[in-house]
Amino acid sequence: MWNETENQLLKSYEFANFIEAFGFMTKVALLAEAHNHHPWWSNVYNKVEIRLSTHDAGNTVTQKDRDLAAAIDKLLQNPI
Repeated sequence: MWNETENQLLKSYEFANFIEAFGFMTKVALLAEAHNHHPWWSNVYNKVEIRLSTHDAGNTVTQKDRDLAAAIDKLLQNPI
């Protein structure tokens, strides 16, 4: 579940290893580009943290963030 805090949607993911985490990030990068909405994220070994907010709306959570968050979750439900 995404947490909304400090005008951001935040979610952390944990994978079996770095390759799986990086593969997930690659899929998210392609998805973000298709949505023309890019996350702030970090990766350390098997952990990925994603934060979403809309810069053009004053760094607040908008429908663009909610749509991208749902699309990201769908990646894990239906792996490519």
